Amino acid sequence: MASFVALLRAINVGGTGMLAMSDLRELCDSAGFRQVRTYIQSGNIVFTSSLDESKVKGKLERALAAKLGKPVGVQLRSGAELEAVLRDNPFVAVAPNRVIVLFLDQALPKKALVELNIPGREEVIQRGREVYIHYPDGQGNSKLKLSFAKDGTGRNLNTIAKLATMVRELE
Repeated sequence: MASFVALLRAINVGGTGMLAMSDLRELCDSAGFRQVRTYIQSGNIVFTSSLDESKVKGKLERALAAKLGKPVGVQLRSGAELEAVLRDNPFVAVAPNRVIVLFLDQALPKKALVELNIPGREEVIQRGREVYIHYPDGQGNSKLKLSFAKDGTGRNLNTIAKLATMVRELE
């Protein structure tokens, strides 16, 4: 059994994609995932499965679409990959709630960040399938537009650290 972290896009954010975490746990149990745990009301799930990553992702996306009546983006990472996200953080000297990691299915083309217009003091660095964004003045105050963000989902470093701890507890 492998451990996974699923990060759902646009669940319980701004009144869209409302899904109780108890319903999400039940959905995952029904899909055959084990040791299912959720963290906060924004679509973070930790679980184990005997399936490989692509099958887990497909099964979860289908179950969510059936439940919510629309597609739900799922970013899936193993425990080791989540630990690497924390280890590879280029902004270790700043408050973890000021760093958002955007999780994507695949790495961006190199030109995506070169062509990025940064209107404020934000910093953006890509490491593999993750994009780290430092919001020194807070994400809510930022005018930074990331066109590629629609293809992924973001979490701050505090949330990622908690999810990594939860995965370690499963293993």
